[in-house]
Amino acid sequence: MMLFIGIQLIMIFMFLFFGWAIVKKKWYGLISNFNGRPEDEQQQLIKNGYPQRVGKLMFATALGMALLLPLSFTSFQYSLEVQFGFMMLFLLGGLIYLSKYEIKEKRKRSYIFSSLIAIGTIGFIVGLFFTGYQDFELKDYGDSFEITGMYGEVWDYANIRHVELLEEMPEVTWKENGFGLATLAKGHFKVMDYGSSLLFIHKDSQPYLFIETEKDKIFINSKNSNETKEWYEILSSKTK
Repeated sequence: MMLFIGIQLIMIFMFLFFGWAIVKKKWYGLISNFNGRPEDEQQQLIKNGYPQRVGKLMFATALGMALLLPLSFTSFQYSLEVQFGFMMLFLLGGLIYLSKYEIKEKRKRSYIFSSLIAIGTIGFIVGLFFTGYQDFELKDYGDSFEITGMYGEVWDYANIRHVELLEEMPEVTWKENGFGLATLAKGHFKVMDYGSSLLFIHKDSQPYLFIETEKDKIFINSKNSNETKEWYEILSSKTK
């Protein structure tokens, strides 16, 4: 949790710095492609107030993120999604709005380009979160088992070294490659005392099934505690 809060604080200060540098110091070169424009276009943009409004957008984004930051200290499960969702929507919507301050000849193209970027970015993120929140299950195939969904695969029972049912999930210290969402963790994570592990975890849904194979360390559970226990019985009976 402290890692995510640290990342949010860094982003807030970053937006504040860029906003201050553009509005107060007039470092317009920080705006994408501003220095690459002809001098007359730069002057027209300044006359239209475009750079100043970009800086104010940075300030407003930082303020909104700062106001939402206290959610991280509450029991609200989706605080991270809300904060980063606000940042993306506010920035992308702001850039579309700022197209009205482009030079007249390029205004329409700017609207279209900004809108396409917004649609593509939002669509990609929504698709990513939808995929990440897809549930998983453990399936028995007689001589092997499969964990379904993203990051899942098939393991032979013969390669299992140890199976254990845990009442508490060990501390997860770092995400290597996966989804660390409000109610679910899926993918490759560092776990204290276990090292690099593959997680398929519904948070706060005890117990947790630990499976160690020749190559992988896996933590998995179901929202239904009885189903997790059934998985444990299946695997332990196959590895005796």
